[in-house]
Amino acid sequence: MTLPLTDPSNAPNERRGLEEFLGYFRQVVRRKVDGLTPEQLNHTVASSSLTIGGILRHLTLVEESWFVEVLQGRELGEPWSSVDWNTDRDWDFESAAGMTADELLAAHEQACENSNEILAEVTDLDTLTARGDSDGEKFNVRWILIHLIEEYARHAGHADILREDIDGEIGD
Repeated sequence: MTLPLTDPSNAPNERRGLEEFLGYFRQVVRRKVDGLTPEQLNHTVASSSLTIGGILRHLTLVEESWFVEVLQGRELGEPWSSVDWNTDRDWDFESAAGMTADELLAAHEQACENSNEILAEVTDLDTLTARGDSDGEKFNVRWILIHLIEEYARHAGHADILREDIDGEIGD
């Protein structure tokens, strides 16, 4: 099954453009995962330990971290809250090993839906986050959206290389 891909509008306002490009890159990464076996989701290329499954698991955490933890100031739920991040900084990438595409996609979809609901409550892109960076400086919602577009676009490129090496599929 190929997941649908919706192109962003050609002349959106700022908010719509940011939201549509984030949605677009979410879809691109999800398409790279769709239909792969657990073994394929754990496939690596060259000396990198990066996997498509790990990428989607990481992006699921990224969604929850930025919207729940940083923007709203709430604590993360499971599986993230019980991870000792000081001991295993790559747990999100590594924990995808053995998961199915359906499991990874469902968790990511739920995180994105939650992020979209949180974002819908924000009326101004200049709204500051509840939590800040290590110096306490707060982010605005515009910065979060730009950062997530960058994060997804970077990992979509990684996923392109991995997927092509797995089964030759290219595109998006």
